[in-house]
Amino acid sequence: MGIRSSKRIKLQEAASPPGEEKIFQGVAVAPGIAEGKVLIHFQEEETIPFRDLRAGELDTEVVRFEAALLATRKELMELQERLSQSAGPSDASIFDAHLLVLEDPTLIEEVLNGIRREKHNAEFVFQGVVHKFIKTLAAIDDPYLRERAIDLEDVARRVVRHLMGKSGQRLAGHDRNHIIVADELTPSDTATLNRGNIAGFITEKGSKTSHTAIMARSLGIPAIVGLEGICNFLENGSVILMDGYSGKIFLNPSPATREIYQVLAEAKEHIEEGLESLRESDSSTLDGRHITLAANIELPEELDEVAATGADGIGLYRTEFLYFNRTVPPDEEEQYAVYRHVAERIAPHGVIIRTLDIGGDKPTECLDLGHEENPFLGCRAIRFCLNNPEIFKTQLRAILRAGVHGNLRMMFPMISGHEELLHAKSLLADAAEELRKRGVPYQADMELGIMIEVPSAAITAGMLAREVKFFSIGTNDLLQYLMAVDRGNERIAHLHDPANPAVVRILKMIIDAAHDEGIWVGVCGELAGDIEYTPLLIGLGVDELSASAALVPRVKKAIRSLDLAACQEVVAHALSGERAAEIYARTTGLARSRYPDLF
Repeated sequence: MGIRSSKRIKLQEAASPPGEEKIFQGVAVAPGIAEGKVLIHFQEEETIPFRDLRAGELDTEVVRFEAALLATRKELMELQERLSQSAGPSDASIFDAHLLVLEDPTLIEEVLNGIRREKHNAEFVFQGVVHKFIKTLAAIDDPYLRERAIDLEDVARRVVRHLMGKSGQRLAGHDRNHIIVADELTPSDTATLNRGNIAGFITEKGSKTSHTAIMARSLGIPAIVGLEGICNFLENGSVILMDGYSGKIFLNPSPATREIYQVLAEAKEHIEEGLESLRESDSSTLDGRHITLAANIELPEELDEVAATGADGIGLYRTEFLYFNRTVPPDEEEQYAVYRHVAERIAPHGVIIRTLDIGGDKPTECLDLGHEENPFLGCRAIRFCLNNPEIFKTQLRAILRAGVHGNLRMMFPMISGHEELLHAKSLLADAAEELRKRGVPYQADMELGIMIEVPSAAITAGMLAREVKFFSIGTNDLLQYLMAVDRGNERIAHLHDPANPAVVRILKMIIDAAHDEGIWVGVCGELAGDIEYTPLLIGLGVDELSASAALVPRVKKAIRSLDLAACQEVVAHALSGERAAEIYARTTGLARSRYPDLF
């Protein structure tokens, strides 16, 4: 993950910076150590021209607007292709949201009507419409929708520049050691960063979950966000050292600071090389407790990364990507081809395919989800599938057919109760019967599991366990629903705490219920990849951890450094009445004592 070590930046060879050392604290979102000169980036805001149009000019203005949309679409698709090659298809898919803006019928219709009604030029009308949309989205207390406001602003800037006949801005430093400092970087800003001459970036705004932060991690560019006012403290050419692990920034770093970070950079590089050597090793604790370690993926193009990390197959294969950025849902043949390809590539290892998990923060144009006041508590995931059985059975038939070609398992997301599970299983039986009647081969004995993401499912886990072969705990949603907290809301994000005694107890309840019924349990949420909590999860008795492919080597090192008895002691104390802070201190204390080099 983009460690700027001594092999890339000779920290001790840089000229000694003048002035007193000053330290700033931000939020680390992409790891790495970098030193360089500041290059402040101000987003260039265009002065929008205003013209009254005559009746005979209206059609021409509409054509000009439509041409700008097409030119922007071409530009974004080229950018997406470049990012796909440099960072991977998963991160390039971030621009799907940008492309959808250009096809938004409400926005386009309002602009076209505005041009004809107001008789003003396209730039002026478009900017007014977009400003209204952005203002509405930015005011909503929802991190996903606020992120969409940034996407919309990013796209709008490109459309306006095409309307005005100007080329887009491109971020570039003059040499390898520049560090970009900005109020905010859009996803397309980040995608155009040249890793050859940008050492890192720092922004006043942003969060760990923003698209820009996600892309920085994939591109291997150290990044720190949340430093409000930093543009006013720094000047172009100032020398800074940034620590993308802790979020610290040193203006005019002292020789002692630079020496410390030179050693740290070399150590981090050595650690990454050591993790690569673990690829073929077993993910078992020191005392022989084996933990299946799998990868979460979204696109078939990520399969090479799974193999490279040494994962034991795929613990969560998200199928939503097949439904995005299209007007018609994928048919059975298209889905079958994709699932078969994944099964064959990963064999003999297993693949757990999660059925369609749509809705909530994942709307799509090709499926009519309808308007909901609270989509996270609405008709999402299995609820949508049960309400749309033909769409659901199309996917079920494709998965069953692909199972003939490898080691596939299937799991249903967001099951909240026994009746819901039985309903889903009956549709699965219907899909199998339809294939039998058609004479099409399919895997009749495919293992079925469910995701435990809803407190009601956790409470009835024993009943549900009798109907399936495995559980996979989705900790992201489980914590959100259990604690009634939006983890993207900065004011209450601290309540989204895996060390909360209620979380530990509900995880223990789920795992014990599963084992009592003779089925295995995995964790596929973000917690599975957080090595601070690996001791807690092992002590609770999980059988499988499934994390993003990039994190698999780190989790494997953590597992191999622990013993079951010590992990069980952490859990025993957690269940005895310890407070969240004490539980966190105990699990992280064990983690840091056993694999300090990973922190």
